Amino acid sequence: MSEDQKTGDVQEIEARLAELEKLADNLGDAPEEEMVGSLDRAVALLAEINRSIESGLRSASDGERELGEALGSIGFGPFDGALEELERQERTPGDSR
Repeated sequence: MSEDQKTGDVQEIEARLAELEKLADNLGDAPEEEMVGSLDRAVALLAEINRSIESGLRSASDGERELGEALGSIGFGPFDGALEELERQERTPGDSR
């Protein structure tokens, strides 16, 4: 997922949350006949927010899986060997090899 998509998703969620807050603020003043409609809209907004969050989590999980697969295919043998040599040198002072 690109940064533009992430930003757009966050902005959409923020807009839904703002609408939800407005509904909540107006709920106390709403006549009874409008309350059901307001509550239905609030439930719909919460469902949309939930779907957006779940979609983001799925995308993150997919990205994590792809990264894991990529890292799994990289051979770190030379790096590991060099690191072991550095650690060995630190443990044995005076050995400059």
